[in-house]
Amino acid sequence: MKAQAFGKKRQGLKRGGTFGRSGSAPASSAIPPQPEPDLDQLGADAPPAPQNMAVVSAVDLLASIAESMLKDHFTADELRMSSKAEVSKKLGGLVERLMRSEEADLSEQEQKDLVTYLLNEAESNIGPIGDVVQDAAPKQDANRQTLFEAKTRIQAMLMEHIDPAAAAELPRHELADQVGEVVGELLVQEKINLNLTEQRDLVTLLLDDMLGLGPLEPLLADDTISDIMVNGPKQVYVEQRGKLTLTDVHFRDNQHLMNIAQRIVTAVGRRVDETSPICDARLADGSRVNVIAPPLAIDGASISIRKFTKDKITLDKMLDFGSITAPLAKLLKIAGACRLNILISGGTGSGKTTMLNALSRMIDKGERVVTIEDAAELQLQQPHVVRLETRPPNLEGQGEVTMRDLVKNALRMRPDRIILGEIRGGEAIDMLQAMNTGHDGSMGTIHANRPREALTRLENMVNMAGLHLPAKAIREQIAGSLDMIVQVQRMRDGGRRTTHVTEVVGMEGDVITTQDLFKFEFTGEDESGRLVGHFHSTGVRPHFLTKAEYFGLDRALMEAMNG
Repeated sequence: MKAQAFGKKRQGLKRGGTFGRSGSAPASSAIPPQPEPDLDQLGADAPPAPQNMAVVSAVDLLASIAESMLKDHFTADELRMSSKAEVSKKLGGLVERLMRSEEADLSEQEQKDLVTYLLNEAESNIGPIGDVVQDAAPKQDANRQTLFEAKTRIQAMLMEHIDPAAAAELPRHELADQVGEVVGELLVQEKINLNLTEQRDLVTLLLDDMLGLGPLEPLLADDTISDIMVNGPKQVYVEQRGKLTLTDVHFRDNQHLMNIAQRIVTAVGRRVDETSPICDARLADGSRVNVIAPPLAIDGASISIRKFTKDKITLDKMLDFGSITAPLAKLLKIAGACRLNILISGGTGSGKTTMLNALSRMIDKGERVVTIEDAAELQLQQPHVVRLETRPPNLEGQGEVTMRDLVKNALRMRPDRIILGEIRGGEAIDMLQAMNTGHDGSMGTIHANRPREALTRLENMVNMAGLHLPAKAIREQIAGSLDMIVQVQRMRDGGRRTTHVTEVVGMEGDVITTQDLFKFEFTGEDESGRLVGHFHSTGVRPHFLTKAEYFGLDRALMEAMNG
């Protein structure tokens, strides 16, 4: 067996009847070359051949067994955290154990070769070993690079041939026809050779820059992408199926990126520049946008877009995704229908707004709902919804309308329910007062990692209002207003799951008492890397059972709890 090419399939060494050698050439170290036997000596020389073949079979057998055990002994994360020396040592131990169990006798060189083969197999089939430095960005293919070079040369000349004001009023398909004709002439004039498909792609890129959001348009059109993160003109990440991926999308320069950012925020009457470098906005489809510009963003403007899915996510769809189970889905539906005051807690990108949208579907169509957000992103399906949005100050520092101002005003608008997109400051006290004064069924979201932490954060936010209330008074207000906390979490496999459904029961001394109704327990992960666990009911009697009985849902609630 040759160590330098051992087990490397790309170099022509294939696993077959014999281990570590091609089908045509025998390996040198494992099987010494045999002289051609003399016919007269054939009987005497016959035994060594089966002995050599037995050695090869033993190596081949151990390789096959060890290879099938690799995924049981190593995960991708374990390999990434280890050095090759550590992995080789573990593989050496595995080979020794297999030699004992299979009663195989391998030479020291054969053992080393087998470990090398298994090391290569682990790296190719499970993941890289050690901290591998990734490329800064994926390389663009030659055709795409040619297209961008053509766009750079053509764009300035195109703007000289068209009237931007008139172009803005034309439907996109008519403008595309006209731009296509001009682009065809300019390509001939500049002696740029593009085929018809490339010309159509070039016209699309130009129209995206003229009418849309430039390089971001293909990403916005991709339904598998949930988040777009622009870190300067040359680096754009996306989140697909819960995993971050670096794309080959880029902007011409910092000014091109700032022009796109300005186009986004001016559409909703806001601005972003050096004097006001931070801005929250939204796209036409309701997707949430945050922009932070230089000098605060050192490497160029940063744009974060949280896309909205075209298909509305319901509790039933979450059930199909494995985010919740059927009994838990029934419990959440009953909680929404019974007009419980619900706080949805979770980290960034954990699915708080998605859960809020799903729970809001249980609101009766005859109720008047007022939503209050920094950047409007809720998608309520009820016919009677009033959407309110905060406003930043103008250049003179005047005209700011805070979330607390809107909550106070909403109380005068005869709402049945008030929904806050996110509770993050002094508006918490106004929201609690609304929940406790006839606006049952109100909802909101908060950033916290566990239900108990959500209560602590809510208490701290009440203090941000500057009312200087005693801690016990704040906790009594929370305990008397809030009914349930739904904890959502984005796990390391990219999936979102509801990890806790917790009831706020009341007070014991100075402490808010709670009880878990449902919990998610992690048990491991499957072969694809997806985390495995189960949702289970704690079996306690829900504190809101009396309220469920009032709405005729007590039997359904107990069925959900008994799962």
